[in-house]
Amino acid sequence: MREILGDLGLFRDRRFALLFAARTISMLGAAFAPVALAFGILDLPGATATTLSVVLTAEALPMVLFMLFAGVLADRFPRQRVMQFGEWANALAFFTLGAMLLSGWTPLVGLVAAAAFSGIAVAALYPALTGIIPEVVPAERLQAGNALLGLGANVARMGGAVLGGATVVLVGGGWALAVSGALFATAGVLISLVRPTPLVREREERHSVLKDLREGWREFSSRQWIWVVVAQFSILVMAIQAGHGVLGPLLAKESLGGPAAWSAFLAGEAIGTIAGVVVSLRVRPRRPILVGTLLCLPAALPYFLLGTGSPLWVTVVGAFVLGVCFDVFGVLWMTTMQREVPPESLSRVSSYDALGSLMFGPIGLMLAAPAAALMGVQNALLACGGLVVLSTCAALLSPGVRNLRAPARLEAVSS
Repeated sequence: MREILGDLGLFRDRRFALLFAARTISMLGAAFAPVALAFGILDLPGATATTLSVVLTAEALPMVLFMLFAGVLADRFPRQRVMQFGEWANALAFFTLGAMLLSGWTPLVGLVAAAAFSGIAVAALYPALTGIIPEVVPAERLQAGNALLGLGANVARMGGAVLGGATVVLVGGGWALAVSGALFATAGVLISLVRPTPLVREREERHSVLKDLREGWREFSSRQWIWVVVAQFSILVMAIQAGHGVLGPLLAKESLGGPAAWSAFLAGEAIGTIAGVVVSLRVRPRRPILVGTLLCLPAALPYFLLGTGSPLWVTVVGAFVLGVCFDVFGVLWMTTMQREVPPESLSRVSSYDALGSLMFGPIGLMLAAPAAALMGVQNALLACGGLVVLSTCAALLSPGVRNLRAPARLEAVSS
């Protein structure tokens, strides 16, 4: 408990407090979006699961395509400014989506364009966030800083899942999307007030974008533990995108009770991530990537439960387990990258991480509706769980994943 109270001292640093507030508010806005967008689209006249797949794919594909360029930007320019752009661009995208649903003018091309702009905005945020944290948090407290930022994000996910579902039920998806836009705009203002301390001076010599990408690739590909886990997540995220983005909401609409039921599922996952923060503040595994990879196995549980027709409360428990495991994995993964990768390359390596992890996500979204039509929603969810298990077991075969050790001082803490 004393160690946890000491970690909370990070909030005395104004820069960390502002970053925490911005990240938390941004994630609150993002948490409104899945329920609002999914059921807002499905409630449109003539909309089908294919309509939802097209819109979600339009968001995911530009996010993947823009990710590498975003990593170069975040290593070249102040990461604070890159994040600020991402938040405000996301605000514009969600204001537009909300206005379309509220006005009743919802041509598919317009929905696709707004969703694509949101995907570009999200791509700008991730590499910059990974790189800015070591510029605000002392090196010896990186895991605590990542865990606390995760705590804020997870509380926001939980609150956003509940409030987003309630807003959709009471006033419709359009207003929920407008609230998301306002929250992203607020996060952008808070980010503009952060004053990070860059760990690397701005380079006097400017390289081409391609050369920057090649340098980032060398850093990425030279570490087996990174590229193996990223390959694992390319399959795992494909399954999760299909399950969370299309198949889960579709099953909820057909047999679980609609948006309120799916909000309960997402809230269970969010509560799990909050519990995961407590674990990640305390645990200091000697082999952080091995432990993190093992924690991906229980992520298949909610898909198996949904696929076998388990009661809603049981699937919510499964979502809770997924939340705990993924939160601990995320903290261990980000902290290890921030310690092992040079600061001047961190955002580019992070962008390769994100690109590789997310690149099959659009495929999962595109295949979800045909898979549901071909084999049924529940069988498609079982297939998603199987992909999670198979990809994780394959990653565990790698010596780099099994053997990477934390620095000696961290091992002492865990002993």
